[in-house]
Order: sequence, then C-alpha cells, then structure tokens
Amino acid sequence: MTIRLVAMDLDDTLLRDDWTISPRVVKAIQKAQAQGVKMTIATGRTPISARPYAEQLGLDVPVITYHGAMIQQVLSGDILFRCVIPSLLATEIVQDVVGRGVYAQIYLKNRVITSELNEWSHEYTRLASVCVEEADLSILLSQEPEGVEKILLIGEESDLDQLAPLLKQCYGEKVYITKSKPRYLEITDGSVNKGVALAALAEHFGIDQSEVMAIGDSFNDLEMINYAGLGVAMGNARLEIQNRADIITTSNEEDGVAEAIERYVLDRNM
Repeated sequence: MTIRLVAMDLDDTLLRDDWTISPRVVKAIQKAQAQGVKMTIATGRTPISARPYAEQLGLDVPVITYHGAMIQQVLSGDILFRCVIPSLLATEIVQDVVGRGVYAQIYLKNRVITSELNEWSHEYTRLASVCVEEADLSILLSQEPEGVEKILLIGEESDLDQLAPLLKQCYGEKVYITKSKPRYLEITDGSVNKGVALAALAEHFGIDQSEVMAIGDSFNDLEMINYAGLGVAMGNARLEIQNRADIITTSNEEDGVAEAIERYVLDRNM
C-alpha cells in the first residue's frame, strides 16, 4: 500500500496535551511532504485556530475545519467548500438547547459567538486561542442570511450523553451530531463530516481511497477513519475508536502521529 494523502486530527492527536507539536512529529510530516505525500489537518476547530499549526508544518494544502463543513486553503484563505446549518434551523436548535440550560456557541466563518460569557467560554478560549464574542444569538442569526458552520454545546459529559439522542430524535438527518471531547457536543449540517470532506479532498487531488491514511482519537474522527484505506487510532483514543481502526499507534504524548507516518508512509514510500 502506497499512501499519498494523510489527514490528521488536531487536538489529542497531532497536538500534545500542552497543545504543541513534538519535533519528531514535525520532522516526520515534513519528510513525508518532501516525498510528495499530501498532508492535511482535519479538525473541528475554526480555520483561524488551525492555521498556525498548518503554517508551522508548512502545509500549503486545503485543510478540513468545522468537522468538514469548510475546506480552506491555508495560505491564501480561499474557501474550496463551505456548508452551513441554515439560519432558521440553527435558531431552532440554539433556542432548544439554551432552554434546556445548556451552554452553546455558534461559529460564523472565523467568529465564535455565545449569548453569555462564562467559565466554559473562558476555557474554550484558552484551548483554541480564539476570542469568544458575546451577543444575542437570536438577533444575530436573524440577520445572517445563510447560516452557521457549527454549533458547539459544552457541558458535563453525562449531561451531553443524555442530550445527544434527544437532539438526534428532534432533528434527524438535518444535522450531524458528534463528540470531539468528553465535554464537547458538536453540531454541523447533516450532509458533512470529516469522512465526506476527506473523500472530496482525495478526489480533488486524484488520489484513490486506498491511498489515504487518516489519524484520529475521538468520535468526530470515526467517519474519516472508516473512509481511509488505512484508518489509524491514537493510543490515547477511546476504546470505541480503537475498535473501528485498522491499526492503533502510540499516544499523542508518545509521538503517535510520527510513529504512524514513519511506519506506514515513509517506509512504504521509499
């Protein structure tokens, strides 16, 4: 198997727990690029939050953000693909979850907005290095003609696990609902996920599905792990993710991304 395209999740996969990329991982990625392998990031983060890491790695390729709701060229900022939750539907969902006492953020291109800043928004700012704005979400959504890329719900894991099936029952296939972290429940348009976006990117480059490797750790990575010819779960991934992957690498603290690239990309492409 020759790998020509590698997609890597960001948090808890490419990044260590201190949100940095290890020198070994940087070296492996740059070596693979030098051999002609396309390397990209596939994350639920905003483009502006993912960009510094893409620039650090020298990834002048489209990156997958918002769980596949946007594919954007790193350096130019050109948007190759964008799919939003329609404003009316987004309004309905936000009013629903806020009425249940759940904290919600909406994502509009590179803006992150919530109705009231609190400890959840402050924690998110520290994690993603993105400023969260405070505004009346109902008014903002009524003025937005298209819609939003993503809605993020933050709360205790047990509460979100109870909420997820209720939202799926209410909104069905209109939305895609997944978890990126135990306390993060993410909602995008029902037609997109990382797997769909990765398939589109592979087609864009003329790369066969069997030549794609995807590396991730969480539920929002399942679709791209399933799509890829070689699906890789991190050693720190939850058991449900590891059970669905073709192989399991070491953890994000043990250079798991580099381990996978060195073994399955560099060795086989030589």
